[in-house]
Parts: sequence; structure tokens; C-alpha cells
Amino acid sequence: MGDLLLVRHGETEWSLSGQHTSRTDKPLTRNGEEQAKSLAPFFAGRSFARVLTSPLDRAVRTAYLAGLVGATPDPDLHEWDYGAYEGITTREIHRTRPTWDLWTDGVPEGETPEQVGERADRVLSRVDRALTEDEGDVVLVAHAHFLRVLTARRLGLAPAAGRLFQLATGTVSRLSTEHDRPVIAAWNVRPGE
Repeated sequence: MGDLLLVRHGETEWSLSGQHTSRTDKPLTRNGEEQAKSLAPFFAGRSFARVLTSPLDRAVRTAYLAGLVGATPDPDLHEWDYGAYEGITTREIHRTRPTWDLWTDGVPEGETPEQVGERADRVLSRVDRALTEDEGDVVLVAHAHFLRVLTARRLGLAPAAGRLFQLATGTVSRLSTEHDRPVIAAWNVRPGE
């Protein structure tokens, strides 16, 4: 059975400042580009059953700089839709909604955890055949909150359990199996660390 490799895109201006970024397609910072390039040795010389990216440029560019040629954009890999909270930090939100929690409340005019979980389930369903029929590993290049929900769903957990999996920019995580059960084999790794 193949592994599922998750790549969070490199740093952007808003990921650095903590602003919620879904539809706003901020470019990678210079550091974000370096983070993406640093992933290239990890992927060099390897072939994959599938490489999918979010359609947003920060993910597509990360895949390209990491040497993941031939990646296919998948709209379901889009980041959590932050709706009315686009471009706003959690600290700013808490000024008017002190008890707000993305993982339980969702976002006004945006998505609920369950809606993000439905998209994650669709992605997992599409890549499952490649993983289970030993076609090889699958790489997904996307965004922090979405990949955290996808991880929870792969492990059989509720979408809100994604809150348990911190994910830094420019990192690779690997979901594998042990005794035919999904497991986290590596998490939040920067190659060379």
C-alpha cells in the first residue's frame, strides 16, 4: 500500500502574520520559495502515482519549486473557506467573538468543519485506489487547515480533530498504514531536519 505525502505550501505574507487566507491568493515570500526549493531533494528521483495540488498559486508554485512536475490542480484541495474572516487573524476575531473556535464554529459566510471534511473525503476517495492497489505514493500539496482536516478524516476522526495536528509552512508529512490501519508515519518535517 502506498503512502500519502502531504505538503503544506511555503510561507506567504499572510501565513507569516497569521491572517486567515483561503480565496486571497497571496504569493510565496522569498523565504516561502526557499522552503519549497528545500523540498526538492526529498522528491528527487522518486515517482508518484499521483501529484495533486490546490488550484491556488501558492500551492502550485510550491509543487513546481519542489520538483513535483506534472501536478494536477484539484479544486477540493482548496483551503478552508474563511468567508467573512478572510484576511483577519484569530486574535482580531476574538476581540468581537472571544469564544470563537474555527474547529467547532466554522466561519460566517464560509465553511463549517463538516463541509471541509466532505471535501477531504472526496479527495481521499479519489486517491484511495492508487494507494490501495500499490500504484505508489500520492502527493497532495495544499494548505494547513485543509490538510489537518484531511489527516483527521484519513485516521477515521471527525473533521474537528484536525485541531490536533499543527502544520508549519514548507513541510512534508506522511500518512501510512500499520497492520492495515492508517497511521501518521512522519509529521511536519522539513527535509534535512
